[in-house]
Amino acid sequence: MNIEQLLAHIRELQARRKQLLAGLRLPPEALPGSLAESRGRCGSPGCHCHQDGGHPSWTLTFMVDRKKRVEHIPHELIDIVQERVAQGKAYKSGVAELMAINAQLLVFERRASKLREAERKRRVGR
Repeated sequence: MNIEQLLAHIRELQARRKQLLAGLRLPPEALPGSLAESRGRCGSPGCHCHQDGGHPSWTLTFMVDRKKRVEHIPHELIDIVQERVAQGKAYKSGVAELMAINAQLLVFERRASKLREAERKRRVGR
């Protein structure tokens, strides 16, 4: 990759970083982890759950202090919790992309600096 291509790539990454930072806001009620539905059967032999797959049950699984937590989520809170988990995932994804861009910029800027220095030495040596 020549210096012009490298500098163009750096500008693209800087533009994407600026775009990410402009839209990256920590949602105050975002939740970590994942929401999962499971189905279970009750002990009542005549209940519909024995024919149609079971009663739905929702859990939110997340980590706190390096320990996995699993919390039951009442049916009436499912929509709210789903939205808050989605907000948390979107934020984490944005932060991960931002950090990856920063790492790429570090590498490419060092490379560009070395190429500029080599070019300067070639000009002086002529």
